[in-house]
Amino acid sequence: MPHPILPVLEARFAQHPHRHPGLAWAEVAARLTPAALEALAWMEATGGQPDAVPDPATGTLQFIDCAPESPTGRRSLCYDEPARLSRKDAPPAGSAHGLCEAHGLTLLTEAQYRQLQSLGPVDQKTSSWLLTPQPIRALGGALFGDYRYGTVFIYHNGVQSYYAARGFRALLAL
Repeated sequence: MPHPILPVLEARFAQHPHRHPGLAWAEVAARLTPAALEALAWMEATGGQPDAVPDPATGTLQFIDCAPESPTGRRSLCYDEPARLSRKDAPPAGSAHGLCEAHGLTLLTEAQYRQLQSLGPVDQKTSSWLLTPQPIRALGGALFGDYRYGTVFIYHNGVQSYYAARGFRALLAL
């Protein structure tokens, strides 16, 4: 029996051909393992609306959260588990990095986030944590991005912070 996420992914793939020019659904479907389908089902269930978006630098097939705003089921999270555990007052239920690891996903890098934004603006009312370079993380900071005033902005915040309008977008490389 086919996985229930397959028709959802196929329909989204057909609706947004600009995200994967020259790529056929059969090529994508052939690469979807049971583990990948479970990760994609979680991305979908938490509001990510994942779609196939080839990496322009490597040609690698990847699925990225393409929801217009940061996924609703992945907000109010600090950056990573050490940051979450360091909060003495009101720690969030989880962390962006921790949830990605638990589901075999990664956070988007700044370059991947900018690539996603080039396909059509996202995060016009929300923001998304981004994979942060270790030197910044070592100093207690983390990156996030959003789209305002016709521009992609990349900012920084303390890793332990969390906001109702900040979540994260995930990537599944195949």
